Amino acid sequence: MSDDVNNAAAKANPYSTLLAVLGGGIALALVIVAIGFVARGGDGGGSEGGGTTAAIELTDFKIGGMLDVPAGDVTFALANKSSSSVHNVVITKDGTEVAKSSDIAAGGSENLEVAGLEPGEYEIYCAISGHKEAGMTATLTVSEGGGEGGDSAMGGMDMGGGSSSGGGENYAQMDKDMMESFQPFVDSLTSGRPNTEGIGGQELAPTIEPDGTKVFELTAAITDWEVAPGQKVKAWTYNGTAPGPTIRGEVGDRIKVVLKNKLPMGTDIHMHGMVLPNTQDGVSPVTQKLIEPGETYTYEYTVEKPAVAMYHPHASGMHQVPNGMWGAMIFSPKGQGGSAGYQIPRGRTVSGTPIPADLKVAREVNMVLNDAGVIGLSLNGKSFPATEAYTMKTGEWMLVNYYNEGSMSHPMHLHQFPQIVIGRDGIPLDSPYQADTVSIAPGERYTVIFQAERPGVWVWHCHILNHAERESGMFGMVTAVQVNQ
Repeated sequence: MSDDVNNAAAKANPYSTLLAVLGGGIALALVIVAIGFVARGGDGGGSEGGGTTAAIELTDFKIGGMLDVPAGDVTFALANKSSSSVHNVVITKDGTEVAKSSDIAAGGSENLEVAGLEPGEYEIYCAISGHKEAGMTATLTVSEGGGEGGDSAMGGMDMGGGSSSGGGENYAQMDKDMMESFQPFVDSLTSGRPNTEGIGGQELAPTIEPDGTKVFELTAAITDWEVAPGQKVKAWTYNGTAPGPTIRGEVGDRIKVVLKNKLPMGTDIHMHGMVLPNTQDGVSPVTQKLIEPGETYTYEYTVEKPAVAMYHPHASGMHQVPNGMWGAMIFSPKGQGGSAGYQIPRGRTVSGTPIPADLKVAREVNMVLNDAGVIGLSLNGKSFPATEAYTMKTGEWMLVNYYNEGSMSHPMHLHQFPQIVIGRDGIPLDSPYQADTVSIAPGERYTVIFQAERPGVWVWHCHILNHAERESGMFGMVTAVQVNQ
């Protein structure tokens, strides 16, 4: 991060500056949880088989209802009270799945029957991407003959923090948590130092063979990775980081990508968005053999066309990719040093904004979006407040390559500065356009430019609200641009 963060704009109470720009930004997703109840055989309306029926309500984004049940057979009467979101329920014990419902549409319901629940504490959560992280998780307590009658049922309710006025949300605590969630980010912004270990996506320097071939070496392994302050996960990585290192080059380059597999399972590399011979497509067993644990495999090709591409496994991709195995590749026309700037429509006017013929990019940023696996909702492998803040000077231009390695679309909204969309999947657009929110689907890459015209701290986030905040404050897919005079 630049030393510019120490200038007067950053020193003038950056915490209040950051909070001030949030007006009209991200709204709190506040939900009132309806009270579930238990009906048992013998005391009116119980289940026919003599077991327990526990009413569970799913809302945006909370699990409420009866979360204290007696051991034995239990039927969970699930009701999705959301206005539009699909939800489901997974019940686990010590990390092992006990039961899972189907996906329940908004307004729908389902009975989830679980036989022979043993006493203990279970985790219950929604497995829809991003929902658990947004707060849809709770503890299910199974007791020996407990939960009998209305008093015991009330004791198992998830009241969302418990208002002292008798039920509902503790709004004052939510306000406090929301404000305090910014402090670690502000501290990092003002100090210029990251608040977690590890930085992903750094440029990978190749070794050069006598004939000029550029050799990029990657090692796939499971690595401790700090997603947010104090939150370490076992990530599946390239060269120990998520994202893996960035590979850059130019059209005409002779390339070798050498992968050493230190994973506990086989893998391969698909270079998504590259124009390659079929033998180098990275799809085992169709175009190559699976790279077994302990093996090394080399991909070799000549770059034919410019590309804003990404690399990731194809074999077992649904497991390896969400857990961190992805990286950026940029190949530009000869003489551009691996920059994505070849897509800039210099000298044109786009949506009323003139693009200078001599536009110089002050900063080029790759932003990899993820929403699943052990990494979860993140930007470049980090969840707010560990995301990187970007520092610029007034009048400078930034080029951003968005990469979606997640499982759902993400509408990325930058406060104040219109994003000029100049490329899609590495292909320059004949008709660039301006937008304040750019939606990137899984597998897509979008390239945008913007000019930092006004000083201040400007928030940048996914506009699916539960991807950016939860009741305990901001998290996930949020960062900011600090513009200095």
